[in-house]
Amino acid sequence: MNTKYQTSEDFAESLVKGRIAETIIERLFVENNFTVFHYGMENTIPNVMKFLKGKNDEVSQRIRKLPDLVVWKDKKPYFIEVKYSKNEEFPGQNIKEYIDYPYQNTYFILVSKKHIKCISYNELKAGKVITADTSNYLSNIAELNLKKETIIKYCEMAEKFYKNIT
Repeated sequence: MNTKYQTSEDFAESLVKGRIAETIIERLFVENNFTVFHYGMENTIPNVMKFLKGKNDEVSQRIRKLPDLVVWKDKKPYFIEVKYSKNEEFPGQNIKEYIDYPYQNTYFILVSKKHIKCISYNELKAGKVITADTSNYLSNIAELNLKKETIIKYCEMAEKFYKNIT
C-alpha cells in the first residue's frame, strides 16, 4: 500500500476513482476516432510494484511514471496521464514531482465532478497548474481536435459517477 493513504480502504477507493476517470477518458477518445492503448505500469508490467518497493533509481522512477494511455489518430501518438481530483487541482503540492517528468510530450487530463481539464507537460514545467478557476478545458487543446459535444457528454457522465464521492 502506498504510504500516502491512511488505510487499505483509502487506497482502494482512490484506485477505483482513478480507474473510473481513465475509463471515461478512454471512451471519450474512442468516440473521437482515436485508437487507445492502456499503457501505465499496471498494464505493461503487472506486478512490478513489489520489485520497485524501496527503489528510487532512475529506471524505477520512469516505470512508476509511465503514462496511463497512448492514444493514436492520423498516424500520430499522444501520451495521456489521467487524474481524478475532487477539488479540480493538479498537480497541487506535488508540482516538483512533475517538473522532471520523464515523458515530456504528455498531456495530463484531470477529471473532476464538474469539468475535464487538460495541461501539457510544457505548461507544468512553466509553472502553470489546473485549479477550479483556470480555464484549461480539454476542448481548448487544438492538437487533439476533440469534439466539444463529446467532451460535454463525458463531463456529464463524470458528474453522475462522482456526484456522491468525497
